[in-house]
Amino acid sequence: MRTRRTFGALLLLLVVSPLATSAQQGTLEPRKGEEIGAVYEAFLSPHQEPGEEEDTPRTTPKQFRSTAPSQPRSERRARAHGVVRFTKDFSKAYVEVRVENLDVKQVSGFHIHCGKPDLLGPILVDFAHTGDIQKNLSDGVFSAEITNEHIKNTAEGGHGVTGALLIGCPVVAGMSDKVKTIAGMEHIARQGELYFNLHTYGQVYFGYMRGMLRPQGQPAR
Repeated sequence: MRTRRTFGALLLLLVVSPLATSAQQGTLEPRKGEEIGAVYEAFLSPHQEPGEEEDTPRTTPKQFRSTAPSQPRSERRARAHGVVRFTKDFSKAYVEVRVENLDVKQVSGFHIHCGKPDLLGPILVDFAHTGDIQKNLSDGVFSAEITNEHIKNTAEGGHGVTGALLIGCPVVAGMSDKVKTIAGMEHIARQGELYFNLHTYGQVYFGYMRGMLRPQGQPAR
């Protein structure tokens, strides 16, 4: 009789355990997808730019050349610290960048590019699609809420062969399919190949200052 009771208790334990474990883990909450998940940061400086404005290739189209006097990297005093926060469901990315010692009236463009350090990569997000960049920077802090629509609008802003090369990031290097979503954007960030690039009228081709995005609090690999 005792053996039967022991066997029965063991059988009951095996049946109930999965349920008990599930309860201990808590209930499923879809709304938590709106909470912040992965966070990446970048420290922007002119020293991350892979070249001086005088190094701009001669074949570069006029629209990608400077229209104001340029400064060598050693003389540029502006710096910035930026953060990109992704929601857990990858529906949005929140961008915040604090800039110091920069005349915002000289800013000609601000983007998130994909690419390895020292290389010029295509534009994934053109912040011009979020509003007036200079106005946004007027208090020293740029902020924007990015959605799939901003990535789509950026990709559709490229025209011809030049646009195909400079706009939109490949999901897999060498393949034609390009990133269309915030999830794809975070995937590239995880590879360590996403960066901010701020351009001025004097530093158009390479940019005034650049910053590679890394997981917040972690050193560059």
